[in-house]
Amino acid sequence: MKVLIVDDEPPARERLRRLLDEIDGYEVVAEASNGEEALAACSELKPDVVLLDVRMPGLSGLQVARHIDCLEEPPAVIFTTAYDQYAVEAFETEAVGYLLKPVRKEKLTHALRHAARIPPTRLQKIAASARMENRREQICARVGDQLRLIPVSDIYYFAADQKYVTVKHKGGENLIDESLKALSEEFAPDFIRIHRNALVAEKYISAVERTDTGQYVVRMRECGSVLEVSRRHAPELLRRIRGG
Repeated sequence: MKVLIVDDEPPARERLRRLLDEIDGYEVVAEASNGEEALAACSELKPDVVLLDVRMPGLSGLQVARHIDCLEEPPAVIFTTAYDQYAVEAFETEAVGYLLKPVRKEKLTHALRHAARIPPTRLQKIAASARMENRREQICARVGDQLRLIPVSDIYYFAADQKYVTVKHKGGENLIDESLKALSEEFAPDFIRIHRNALVAEKYISAVERTDTGQYVVRMRECGSVLEVSRRHAPELLRRIRGG
């Protein structure tokens, strides 16, 4: 099985590589020192298992795991962490594989045998229980076999269409497999729900107008989009825009 090691500390990566060399049936295909490198390696090399440090500068291990889930065939994930009471309790509660540092061979062997894919919903619960920041700074979209990270600060709006959600951003638009409800909860109050099918970035709203038929619409800065506002969401939108 192909293994990717992700840790911002070289000694930790070296220890894991050394231990894996002693365990039959596993091959280290790459090492990564941060989340961006990890995502690139996952897209290119398609490892079976990722040994993933929980706390890293930039993207945390939990955020990386959420992005990895966007892959068509996500690898299994095993978290590695220095002792942290809240993190350990969260991993155990959600029955997610983790290893305490310094990692021991017998523990690693056992974790590898029981490694599994981790759904985003479970990762969100872990983040909350471990008292870790869960709000992402990038949204991950799958483009062919690659993963594209879209800065949340560049997103104009999310628009739902049946199963998928379109992300309209400064670099164009992409499809993601996430619900507007979950996105609304994660990115409030910076994004406002204006319709059951639309969630917009407040900072990119240039105007809220009422048409001759009494329908409210939102005009977005830069991208030029005009989006319909539902009657249900109009009062809250107007209150927010007026600063009430």
